[in-house]
Amino acid sequence: MNVTIPPGLDPGVRADLVAREKEYCRDLQRSGEWAHIWRCAGQYANLSVFDVADNEALHRILWNLPLFPYLSVEITPLAQHPSDLAAD
Repeated sequence: MNVTIPPGLDPGVRADLVAREKEYCRDLQRSGEWAHIWRCAGQYANLSVFDVADNEALHRILWNLPLFPYLSVEITPLAQHPSDLAAD
């Protein structure tokens, strides 16, 4: 996910969006739906892994992100690899 917040956005509005995004993200991590999140070094971006039941659940999560209007999202569905130790 790449984040592009308009430079002219009111600082108070920006701070509120970022705070709500952080809390929403943490709630989803606690529930297990947001399984992993990594910062992309040198960018206002992250790489995330979601563990959800279906596409509708992922859609709901993404659309409810407070920063969603300012995100560029690329989605790659993943499946467990048969050589993964956890596959045994």
